[in-house]
Amino acid sequence: MRRDVSRRAVIAGAAASAALATTPLAAALPGGRALAGEGRALTRIAFGSCARQDKDQPIWDVVNAWHPDLFIFLGDNIYGDTEDMAVMRAKYDMLAAKPGFRTLRRQSMVIATWDDHDYGVNDGGSEYPKKVESAALFLDFWGVPAGHERRSHPGIYGSYMFGPEGRRVQVILPDNRTFRTPLLGYSVEPEDKGGYVVNPDPHATMLGQAQWDWLETELRRPADLRILASSTQVLPDAPGYEAWINYQADHQRLLDLIDFAAVDNLVIISGDTHYAELSRLEERMPYPLFELTSSGLTEVWPVFGPNRHRMAQAPLAPNYGRLTIEWDSIDPKIIMEVQMLDGSIAIQHAVPFSALKQGAGR
Repeated sequence: MRRDVSRRAVIAGAAASAALATTPLAAALPGGRALAGEGRALTRIAFGSCARQDKDQPIWDVVNAWHPDLFIFLGDNIYGDTEDMAVMRAKYDMLAAKPGFRTLRRQSMVIATWDDHDYGVNDGGSEYPKKVESAALFLDFWGVPAGHERRSHPGIYGSYMFGPEGRRVQVILPDNRTFRTPLLGYSVEPEDKGGYVVNPDPHATMLGQAQWDWLETELRRPADLRILASSTQVLPDAPGYEAWINYQADHQRLLDLIDFAAVDNLVIISGDTHYAELSRLEERMPYPLFELTSSGLTEVWPVFGPNRHRMAQAPLAPNYGRLTIEWDSIDPKIIMEVQMLDGSIAIQHAVPFSALKQGAGR
């Protein structure tokens, strides 16, 4: 995420105490709820991103009061920004010690993907030299068990299926960092306001071919609701901060895949931006595609980026996103919301499953 010079600077913390840096990683997170497979259907899913481990995190009081079945961390879960894994480990331990985070782990299932800062370098991609070591710390901290698919390949991408047949929710967690072609750099065009250049090279990639093959397979698995949990935004298509549009070919490939693979009942959630908004894309899509962005749990940016697909925006303050699934309706629906630190609901939009079917937008 490009912001300003201070945001590009490596986060202070390399001088963490030796005792903290050498304590066992709080990876097991004792007391955390085990992930359920074909058990009770999910009805409440919360998500968020961008949580500085060296700040107070009062947002957890609001999240935990809602009692989500599942919480999805969308990246920048810590601000690691280092090639020193002892420093990275110490920062994970700081998150693990947060009382609100510990309560979340006790009462809700938790899964995660990463973004640039917990990957290890601001706006980084495949060029980051410690990606293997960082992935090992990440998977350990978030309790990904030995033998899980996420440990069977480079990177940290993976998926989870929750709930019984007829109420099955698939959560897809791509890895937008490990395989990503380095960014081209900043635009000098005034209308782009200094944002990143869109890379038109058809070989430049966000995911890499192996991850694309995996994603295509995942999107063809039977599910009643699919959540694509992307660390960076998908639908906004103006040059600016980091987003899928930085890689023009992969951005279009994802939209084409949703269309040509006849993928139904898909919604997108994302983080990274330090503001919250709801986006909707209809043109050239088989049904309206919605993306709910929530950011940040602690971090706030003073302005919104350009987004011609924006439907709604939240105040510039800490927030988290939440999805409520009403399975028992005649036409089941998903309610997409953003809740603020003060408890207010800033964004709310309900979509029936029937509107998320091939042909619903044509």
